[in-house]
Amino acid sequence: MELFYYLAFGALGAVVAALELSKNNKDRINTSPAFNSFKNNYLLVYSLMMAGDWLQGPYVYYLYSQYGFGKGEIGQLFIAGFGSSMLFGTIVGSLADKQGRKRACVTYCITYTLSCITKHSSQYKVLMLGRVLGGIATSLLFSAFESWLVAEHNKRGFEQQWLSITFSKAIFLGNGLVAIVSGLFGNLLVDSFALGPVAPFDAAACFLAIGMAIIMSSWTENYGDPSESKDLLTQFKGAATAIASDEKIALLGAIQSLFEGSMYTFVFLWTPALSPNDEEIPHGFIFATFMLASMLGSSLASRLMARSTPRVESYMQIVFVISSAALLLPIMTSFLVTPSKVRGGGISFSGCLQLLGFCTFEACVGIFWPSIMKMRSQYIPEEARSTIMNFFRIPLNIFVCIVLYNVDAFPITVMFGMCSIFLFVASLLQRRLMVISDKPKTEGRELKERDPEMEPLNI
Repeated sequence: MELFYYLAFGALGAVVAALELSKNNKDRINTSPAFNSFKNNYLLVYSLMMAGDWLQGPYVYYLYSQYGFGKGEIGQLFIAGFGSSMLFGTIVGSLADKQGRKRACVTYCITYTLSCITKHSSQYKVLMLGRVLGGIATSLLFSAFESWLVAEHNKRGFEQQWLSITFSKAIFLGNGLVAIVSGLFGNLLVDSFALGPVAPFDAAACFLAIGMAIIMSSWTENYGDPSESKDLLTQFKGAATAIASDEKIALLGAIQSLFEGSMYTFVFLWTPALSPNDEEIPHGFIFATFMLASMLGSSLASRLMARSTPRVESYMQIVFVISSAALLLPIMTSFLVTPSKVRGGGISFSGCLQLLGFCTFEACVGIFWPSIMKMRSQYIPEEARSTIMNFFRIPLNIFVCIVLYNVDAFPITVMFGMCSIFLFVASLLQRRLMVISDKPKTEGRELKERDPEMEPLNI
């Protein structure tokens, strides 16, 4: 492995350690023992859930190829997963609001465990069923848990600002540390112990079972709108009305779809971008480096959200611009650096530059997740939280399915350029969100300035 990889990983690790160790009172929020107990319980469960997800990710494509399926068939299986999330995600989100978020989290564990079990079969139909179950589980993972957390946090009367602590820690652990450890653990099972490509899926099922046991024994149930008079269609209409009638919710959904669509496209593109001539690159080590960069971003986010200024709506504009610039690097290097035509070998100079840019993008991803969670907790109404969050995922899943279907139709530079444009548009929408979220405060100040002696009426 080349020295460059060690330097990048070591530098990021040192910065993350320095950020965490240098936090002072301004970067921390004073909380209560009851909240700390609640937060730690949620973080343990969330980390187990993410371990169940991260263990599977690196080996899905590899497992299908070992079963003898070609690129086209594997692409269809992946499209089935995203299509399932799009078609069934909103339904299960609505059921979570109506039937209970705790039940939805347990359903996630059961559904994803069944998806893991299907990986033992080499039959295409069984694997397709597994992808459908996995798509449903993914929708629950990214809606039910957050919805349960926000509702339970408010029900217990904790300070609203304390939510940002849980969000940033969840991303730091679940999308950072757990991802790195899961990647190393999966590699240990498959390569060192030679247990085969199904072993990570069995390990994932074990973690999901442990998490489900903790949920069932320690979590209480909460609901969005448990009214029995509302059927699923009524809930869908209510969620759609909320999005259409509140510009802040609509903007938030558009921003999330643009960023996540670019992020998932990046997942498909970074490997061919770093090895255009089949250069030998350590995929697992690079993945761990990306996750370390994400941890750096979540650590920065926890500092930013611990302070009253700058507001989330403000600094996220800058984050989107930086992420847009980071994904322009493959295009810039294709013009500024003479591309190598030598097959194989180590990573090229342009590949090194792109890797640094990709680490910057992953740091932005680390800031994005806790920040978008905080904005969702502020703007999305409680009674339809899971439903609306899964509505946001519909355009995302459509976009990813289109990209997967046409991944060979466009040059890689065009794909990166498209993602960069999406991210820049997200920064413009974020600017609009900040402006309209400031309107009530601004109007209140103007009213007070016009009539400083005005007193509220007591009726």
